[in-house]
Amino acid sequence: MTALENPGLARFNASEDSAAQTALHEVCASAAWVGAILARRPYADVEGLMRTSDTATAGLTAQDLAEAMAGHPPIGRPRPGDPTSSREQRGMAGASEELKAEMLELNLAYQERFGHVFLICATGRTGEQMRDAARERIGNTPEQERETVRTELGRINRIRLARLVEPAEEEEA
Repeated sequence: MTALENPGLARFNASEDSAAQTALHEVCASAAWVGAILARRPYADVEGLMRTSDTATAGLTAQDLAEAMAGHPPIGRPRPGDPTSSREQRGMAGASEELKAEMLELNLAYQERFGHVFLICATGRTGEQMRDAARERIGNTPEQERETVRTELGRINRIRLARLVEPAEEEEA
C-alpha cells in the first residue's frame, strides 16, 4: 500500500521531525534506530519503512541495543499506565501466580547473566511460551543472545511501526 493509499503513512511522512522523532522513540528507544528511520523519510510505502527498520535494527551496536532494551519493561511487569506494554504482554495477564513468580525469577536470573532485560516479542505469545523461551535462552552465550535480542527487537519494531502508520478509524470510513 503506497503512501497515497495509506493515510497513516502519509501522516507520518508529513509530520514535523520532532513529532515523528517522539513517535518513533515510542517504537524503539534507540536514538540510532530513530535517526535512521527519520533520515529516509518520506516513505513510498509501508514495506519500504519496514525494510529501513530491519536494516537499522541489523546495524545497531551493542550500546544501541542496550539503549533500545532499556525502553522495555520486564515480561510480566508492564509499565503502569502504558497501553503498549500492557497490550504486548497480554499473554501474562491471566497467568497463574506460580507462573508469574517463575517469570520474575527467570527475569532476574536472565538480567544477572546478560546485564539487561529479557526481551521477547510477546505479542501473541502465552505466558508459558514466554517462560519457556526465557528458560531456553538463559543458556545462550552472550553473543548468541545479542543476536536473538536483535531478532526479537526487529519483530517488536515492525509490529509497533505497523500500528504507528495504520489508518485512523475515521480515515477508514
